[in-house]
Amino acid sequence: MNNWTKTSWRDKPIKQQPVYPNLEKLNKVELELKKVPPLVFAGEVRNLTKSLAEVTKGKAFLLQGGDCAESFAEFGAVNIRDMFKVILQMAIVLTFAGGCPVVKVGRMGGQFAKPRSSDYEEIDGVKLPSYRGDIINDISFDTKARIPEPKRMLKAYNQSAATMNLLRAFARGGLADLREVHKWNLGFMKNSRLGEKYEKLAEQITQTLNFMEACGITSKNTPMLHETEIYTSHEALLLNYEEALTRQDSLTGDWYDCSAHLLWIGDRTRDADGAHIEFLRGVHNPIGIKAGPKTEADDLLRAIDKLNPNNDVGRINIIIRMGYDKIENLFPPLLKALKKEGREILWSIDPMHGNTIKTSNNYKTRAFDSILSEVNSFFAIHQNEGTYAGGVHLEMTGQDVTECVGGAKAITEEGLESRYETMCDPRLNADQALELAFLLADNLKKSLKR
Repeated sequence: MNNWTKTSWRDKPIKQQPVYPNLEKLNKVELELKKVPPLVFAGEVRNLTKSLAEVTKGKAFLLQGGDCAESFAEFGAVNIRDMFKVILQMAIVLTFAGGCPVVKVGRMGGQFAKPRSSDYEEIDGVKLPSYRGDIINDISFDTKARIPEPKRMLKAYNQSAATMNLLRAFARGGLADLREVHKWNLGFMKNSRLGEKYEKLAEQITQTLNFMEACGITSKNTPMLHETEIYTSHEALLLNYEEALTRQDSLTGDWYDCSAHLLWIGDRTRDADGAHIEFLRGVHNPIGIKAGPKTEADDLLRAIDKLNPNNDVGRINIIIRMGYDKIENLFPPLLKALKKEGREILWSIDPMHGNTIKTSNNYKTRAFDSILSEVNSFFAIHQNEGTYAGGVHLEMTGQDVTECVGGAKAITEEGLESRYETMCDPRLNADQALELAFLLADNLKKSLKR
C-alpha cells in the first residue's frame, strides 16, 4: 500500500475539518471509538463491491439516496422506516421497468458531517463558526453551540448502530417481502395520482407473484422474494471518526472503514495529494468521488489512480453534480477523457447539489424540473458516447416535507414554509422521489435496451 497506515492522512494537508479546542478530550473519544464494534462487516462490503461491479458492466443500476444530513433531533424508528419504504418503492419501479437488479444504498447510518462553503456564518452582524453537522457542532446560532464537541462522535456512532440494526431487521424480517408491496405506499401518498400509479404497478407485481406461487415459487422457499439487501453510505469527511472505525479484516488482512459500506469524497476534498484521498486509498470499501463544474479530467484521473491503482471494477463511482444548465457542456469532455484512458468507472448522477437556488423569501430550494432535466441530460450524454448511465444519487426523505419546488403536487415558493424541516440542504419528499423514479425508469429501460 506504499507506506499507507490508517493514520498516514494526518501528515497530509486537510480541508473541511473542525478545530477542536480540547485535544485531550478528542483523543479520549477516539480511543473509545476504536474499541466499539464495527457498524458494517468486511463481507458485506465485498458483496456490495461485487454488485457495483455488475452496475459498472451495465448489468444493474445503483439507487443511492437519503438525508442531506442526519440529525440527532429527528432520529426515530418512523423516519427510518419511511425512508426504507420509499427506497423500496423506487427500487421496485426501476426493477420492473428495467428488468435488472437495483443496488440500494442509503445515505443513512452515518451521514452526519457536512462540508461548508465558508468557515463562518454571519447573522445580523454576529459571526460564528459554521454548522458542520450534528457529529461536530449544533445548528443553534450561539457561541457555545458552535464549538466543536468530540463527544458528538459517540452519539453519532450510537445512532448509526441503532439505524443499522433497524435497517437489517426491515430488510430481512418481512417488510421487504414482495407480498408487502402495497404496504410500502406511504399514507399521505395513497390518494394522490402518483399513489394510484404505484398501486397499479403493485397490483401487476401481485399478479405475477400469484402465478409464481402457483408454480411453486413462494417467499417461503425463495429468500430473494422475502428479503433484500440495503447498504449504507456517507461522505467520509470527519477523518478522526473514520480512522477510529477502521478495522483489519481477520480473513483477508485488508483494511475496511467499518463506519459504512460505501464512502464518498466531496467536490471540496478530492485533492489527490490531500488527507481524504490518502486515508481512503488504504481501505477496501467502494469509493465515490463527487465531480462538479470545476472538475478537471487530469485532477480526477490522479485521484482515481491513487484510489484504484489496479483499476479494479466496482471500486470507483464518479458522481456527477454539475447543474442542469452546465452538464451538457461540461460533462461530455470529462466522460470522453476518462473513457479514453480505460478506467473502470461506475457513473452516477447527483442532480441535487448543482441545482440549489435561493428564493425571494430566502429559502434554499431546488426545482424538480431542474433535477429531472439534469438526469435526462446525463442519460442522453451516455447514450451519445456509448457508455452506461449507472446510477442516481439523491438527497431525499420519506416524509411529506416541502423543501423542493415543483413535482406532481406543484409545491410553490410560497408553500415551502409549510414543512421546511431540513438540517442543511433541501430534499425531495417521498412523493417527488417516487415521481422521479417513474420518470427515471423510462431512461433506464432505453439504456438497457441499447
